Amino acid sequence: MAIDIRAMDLNLLKALDALLDERSVTRAAQRLSLTQPAVSGMLTRLRESFDDPLFVRTQRGITPTLRAQELAAPVKELLGGIESLLQPQVFDPATAQMTVQLASTDYALQAVVVPFLAMLRRHAPGVRVAVVPAQHLPVYERLERGDIDLALISPENTAPDLYARHLFDERYVCVMRAGHPDAKGGALSLDRFCALDHALISYTGGSFCGVTDEVLARLGRSRRVVLSITSFLVLPEILRNSDLIAVVPQRVVADARGLVVLEPPVAIPGFVKTAAWHERTHRSPGHRWVRSVLFDTCGCKEAGSPLHLPKLEKNY
Repeated sequence: MAIDIRAMDLNLLKALDALLDERSVTRAAQRLSLTQPAVSGMLTRLRESFDDPLFVRTQRGITPTLRAQELAAPVKELLGGIESLLQPQVFDPATAQMTVQLASTDYALQAVVVPFLAMLRRHAPGVRVAVVPAQHLPVYERLERGDIDLALISPENTAPDLYARHLFDERYVCVMRAGHPDAKGGALSLDRFCALDHALISYTGGSFCGVTDEVLARLGRSRRVVLSITSFLVLPEILRNSDLIAVVPQRVVADARGLVVLEPPVAIPGFVKTAAWHERTHRSPGHRWVRSVLFDTCGCKEAGSPLHLPKLEKNY
């Protein structure tokens, strides 16, 4: 007769395991911190469930039947698995094997992911990171489904019920090649800034207008944008090989060789970079550790509250 698992009490299996080890109702009761009559009652229920005597009395105690002997190894393995399941998870970065799905904008790839990966590789060589584009990504749905685990986005794109962390505030600078005719003065006038040829990063592609142009328009001025590209990765090389200048987030050119960084002649509002994640991974020891590495890279500590901060990462 098949046993209905819904009717099986886990404590009965613990009693069976103790009886198999101790071969005595009295010693099994002591091991389980129960009374002898309680364990005798549990043995009665076990006999009914398995339709077998399970144990027979001898001069030295009780001896398991063949059916009980067959159950010994599976029951111990099952109880061990349950005990392991209920133990707190322990994460060891040095030996961990896991994959983190990270959504990133092109800007964050340069400013955040590059130093983050360098630190991660030093401490957790078995942790793999898959980076996917964050632009036009349904972030909440993909975090909820588990398609991604962590997103580097702007506060305006962070759903209210996601966990989020303010990573840093970014500011804009003006950058050009070291040998540029206007690099020696240490500053650009507004007239000269507007007269030079500019390169612009356009996330959507093809746009020749960004946040810098919005600021200039409020002053009744304009600049000459002659190049629109979608990626930061090629911009330093373009600037090193031309007399173009560009307004870019400071972090993407902090270590760029052969370039000169100047303050723009107008105040350009910066933006906020945020890390967002779902409840699904919030308590995972592995993901918590990975997030802590990210936050250390950005100079902050983990917090578990949604963010709504001003300014969105825009075209420049």
